Formats: sequence, C-alpha cells, structure tokens
Amino acid sequence: MGNPVKRKGKRKMWIVILIIAVLIAAGLIVGILADAPGRREIGKLSFSDVDFKKLRNGTYVGEYKGTKSHFRDTKVQVMISEGEISDVKILKGAVDKEGKPVKLTGGRSIDDLFRNVINSQTLEVDAISGATLTSKTHLKALENALEQAQMK
Repeated sequence: MGNPVKRKGKRKMWIVILIIAVLIAAGLIVGILADAPGRREIGKLSFSDVDFKKLRNGTYVGEYKGTKSHFRDTKVQVMISEGEISDVKILKGAVDKEGKPVKLTGGRSIDDLFRNVINSQTLEVDAISGATLTSKTHLKALENALEQAQMK
C-alpha cells in the first residue's frame, strides 16, 4: 500500500495547480471581454480615399486613438519626398522599448506593411494575417498623416 502522507501531498499539489489554472483562465477571459469593445471599434474602421498624386513634400505625423480602448493606439511619422511616400516611422504602436518594430504573426512587422504601402503608393494593401487589428490601426494613423500632406 502507498504511503497516505505522500498521497495527501500529491492531492494538495494538484489542487494548487488546478486553482492556478482556473485563475489564469479567468484572467484571460476578463482581459478578452474588457478588450472586446476596442476590437469591435477597430474592426469597423473605414479608410477614406487619399489622393497619392497630391501629396506635399514634408514630414507629417498621424495618430489613431481608440475611443473604447487605448490598447492599440498608434502614432506614425511619414516623410513625403518628390510627391511620394519615402519613409514611415512608427512612433507609438507595434514597437519595442528601443523603438524597433516587433515581430508579429509569421515573423512580419508593421514595417513590412508600410513597405508595401511605399511600394504601391496606396493604403489598399493586405493586412498582416493574424495581426489585422494592429495593421488597421497603423494604416489609420498613416492615413491621418497623409490627409495632412494632401494638397487641397
């Protein structure tokens, strides 16, 4: 027969592990529910037509600030040279503490998204799969900067 003291100790250990797992699951559920309004808001973002043929040279800053959640707020700086986007820098958003773009799903970063915008000179680019909401907020911030750059 097994030692009753060892069995009691194992049972306590499993109870502690179960309690920790339940607490982690509850925390995840609360976090997801708390972020749901912000996710819905970003999911409904629409983009206006930016006339890429009427961009003024200069440096412009654009932001996206959510009204339901600030978890994905972004700020970007765009440089227009010779009437075209020449560079986009993330000031706030998907960057680490040193300001370097973080790797998102599939090892891609928002810099890859912006590189597609620069190459095609349009905001109509594919979002990063698995990071659609993050992609959309960064594109919205870029759109806001480009609206400032448009010649009226």
